[in-house]
Order: sequence, then structure tokens, then C-alpha cells
Amino acid sequence: MTDSSLTERLGAIPTASISDALDALGLRGSLHGIGPLDSGSRIRAVGPAYTVRYEPITDEPGTVGDFLDDVEPGSIIVIDNQGRTDCTVWGGIMTQTSSARGIAGTVINGTCRDTAVTLEQEYPMWSAARFMRTGKDRVRLVEVQGSIEIDGVTITPGDIIVADSDGVLAVALRSAEDVVTLAEKIERTESKIVDAVRDGTTLREARQRFSYHTLQSVK
Repeated sequence: MTDSSLTERLGAIPTASISDALDALGLRGSLHGIGPLDSGSRIRAVGPAYTVRYEPITDEPGTVGDFLDDVEPGSIIVIDNQGRTDCTVWGGIMTQTSSARGIAGTVINGTCRDTAVTLEQEYPMWSAARFMRTGKDRVRLVEVQGSIEIDGVTITPGDIIVADSDGVLAVALRSAEDVVTLAEKIERTESKIVDAVRDGTTLREARQRFSYHTLQSVK
């Protein structure tokens, strides 16, 4: 089960600082190539991962699945469609259903469509691309709530997903305490640097004073 206090703390930190903390700890978590549908600076979502995996059809009919009925409010749906950009696994019905049920957002290693509906609903969405062609009879639902891998990052159900205008990352539960503690330190240090510069210190001096260049090194 996801620790709500860790989720709340991570939700208050930009993905940039969380990514720096992951780097410092030698952990992978940033999902390259997946960006927000709405690039506004206030777009943000945080919550436990609900994982979904698709694969190309073989000799069995394809389906987009009805897994939404089982997703808990506050979850972030993370769909791995192997990065395919030639067909979608998410559309307007799914957006409106998720929004009505209090799902925190969706992350797709693949494409979404009906983007006008998603924007009108102000539903948080991150994907690799936008494309209108259906995934029906092109892909099939293989598994829900199993481990998936996106961009070399293993995501298991309940891992904490943080997404904002810069992109998406996943924080494994076993590492979340270390990651959030270091990310909070990075945020505090960067705030001190900015305050010092505003008080007349040069950027070089402020960075040296607060050991900016060692922020990505674990002491």
C-alpha cells in the first residue's frame, strides 16, 4: 500500500528536483519521451500507479479492455503500449469515465486520442504521442496490476507516480523515503541560492556557498 504521507510530500516537489534526487541515489525513474497533453505550468498529478500492459494482437481478437471499473480514485493509470504511435489505447469515453471517478491522471507509453475532450475535462494526461487510429483489433490487453517497464524503468502497482509540465517519473516504494528526503533538501538548497542572489551575491558565490555542484552526490 502506498504511504499517503510520502505521496503528499512528493506531490509538493517539482519533477526536476525528484529527478536530481534519483540521479544522486543511482536510481532510475524518469520516463523519457512521455509529455503532458496540456503543457500549462500548473498541470500536475501524483498518486499510486495502476499498471496496464498491451501487446500487438496475434490470432486472438484485440480489445482495449474495461479495467477502469477496478481503478481506485486517486490512482494514476500507467499504460505500456510498447511506445507504439500508430494506434491509440485511450479515448474520450475513458477520459470522461476516469474524470467522473476521481482518477488522478493517466500516463501512456503510446498514444491517446480525443484530445479536445481531455482538454475540456481538464483531465491530467501524459503520453508519447497523439493519434486518432483505434487500437481495437491492433492491440490486446495482456495484464493489469503487473510489473511493467518503460524506458528501462520498472514500475510496479503502488509505486508513486509524479507528473508535471516537465514530464513523468516513477518512484519505487522501497526507495521513496530516501528520494523524497533528498529532493526536499535539493529544493531547500536551491531556494537558498536564489535568495542569496536576490540579496546581491553572485550566482557563482551562492552556488559555492551552498555546495550546488554536489547536490547530485550522496554524502
